[in-house]
Amino acid sequence: MRFYITTTLPYVNADLHVGQALEFIRADIIARYKKMSGFEVFFNTGTDEHGIKIHEKAKSVGKSTQEFVDERFLRFKEYVKMFGMMDGIHFIRTTDASHEKAACEFWNRVYKSGYIYKKNYQAKYCIGCESEKTDRELVNGHCPDHPGIMLEIINEENYFFKFSEFQKPLLDFYSKNPNFVVPDFRFNETKAFVERGLEDFSVSRLKSKMPWGIEIPCDTEHVMYVWFDALTNYISTLGWPEDDENSQFYKFWINGTPTQYCGKDNNRFQSAIWQAMLMAVGIKNSSQIIINGHITADGGMKMSKTLGNIVDLEKVIEEYSTEALRFFLAKEIGFEDSPFGMERFKDSYNASLANGLGNLTSRVMKMAETNLSSPVLLKPADFPEDFTELMNSFDIKKASDLIWREISACDAYIQETKPFTLIKTDEAKACGIITELVARLHKIAFMLYPILPQTSDKIMELIKTNKSPVEPLFLRK
Repeated sequence: MRFYITTTLPYVNADLHVGQALEFIRADIIARYKKMSGFEVFFNTGTDEHGIKIHEKAKSVGKSTQEFVDERFLRFKEYVKMFGMMDGIHFIRTTDASHEKAACEFWNRVYKSGYIYKKNYQAKYCIGCESEKTDRELVNGHCPDHPGIMLEIINEENYFFKFSEFQKPLLDFYSKNPNFVVPDFRFNETKAFVERGLEDFSVSRLKSKMPWGIEIPCDTEHVMYVWFDALTNYISTLGWPEDDENSQFYKFWINGTPTQYCGKDNNRFQSAIWQAMLMAVGIKNSSQIIINGHITADGGMKMSKTLGNIVDLEKVIEEYSTEALRFFLAKEIGFEDSPFGMERFKDSYNASLANGLGNLTSRVMKMAETNLSSPVLLKPADFPEDFTELMNSFDIKKASDLIWREISACDAYIQETKPFTLIKTDEAKACGIITELVARLHKIAFMLYPILPQTSDKIMELIKTNKSPVEPLFLRK
């Protein structure tokens, strides 16, 4: 069994924000879960390094664009490490020679299929999004996601992708694949977007105006539109166009289940535009697109440096730990837009980690160390059916809730049976209860591994050695 999962590729003009941390950590949780479930996993992530805003950012700091993106890629890998992501991730850069070669081949195939043509046009373009905007998408004449950035008016001859010809093929594909986009309400947005009618869009820029991009094979005066180039990373990372039976592309895309994580602002790019591009060259479509909502500041306000309400990820990790960040993004954030405030983070940390999981581990293992003569021998754990169902549907929040309900149930069982008191009058019965609690803690630790791998390992080691923690797993803040 093979499973392929990929994040979107963040631009390297800025450090990763908490919304991207949500995407990366959740993709990592699913990758770990699938690996534990017996799948051979290919986990792809990387950096999007072309486009005008990266070129301009490099100029603003007095560096060549290549030097700038090289440095930013190393910075990106530091974040991946900070997020506690699994070993063996495949990193791709859109400036990799292999990716650029694959993007050119993809362009050639779309062009030969008759889905790319050239024309003069005028459009409003948001540099922040690296995408064109129609008047109905604007708010007071500005992009709603980047209100402080003036729209650029493009008036030139470009190459266009015949997106308009894919309305029916896309709707037919959606009809045959009712679980294609998760969650359902995001899929409804996708279908509504396609049903309203599709417009052809520009897939090139004049090199004289935007020099940092991949030259178009048939016209070196133009470079590829950054989205057209970047989207092909999902297959170039697998070695496409190599597609024989021994290739990674064949194993994980053709014979696997290509799954893509993204934020809601990427919905139409991943679930409509990319799918149409795949159809244009006759490549199998993605299996599923998983879409997270946005993380907002308290009160639902948009996070911004100007308002001073952004989350400093490095500070959070330094004060609380990587595991605490992973916990919050797994358990406290759903598919909808969700707030992230430090008071809420602290309250959740204390209630669920310090007083919840950490306290239960200390209580159970202290009783085990004191009263059991040897470690409890346990069979290898399996994921419970309800946990498996939730993880297979990518509902990490509900799967996490299930774990914490079991933690609460164990706490209630301790209060009900009072083995710490019963040991004085009925040692055999008390030891039986303690043994049962150790087994339940083992089950909790097993389910926790995809979400909190370091904490899971610590609990497993305590059970294996029949020791209580020398210090709390999570110090109360």
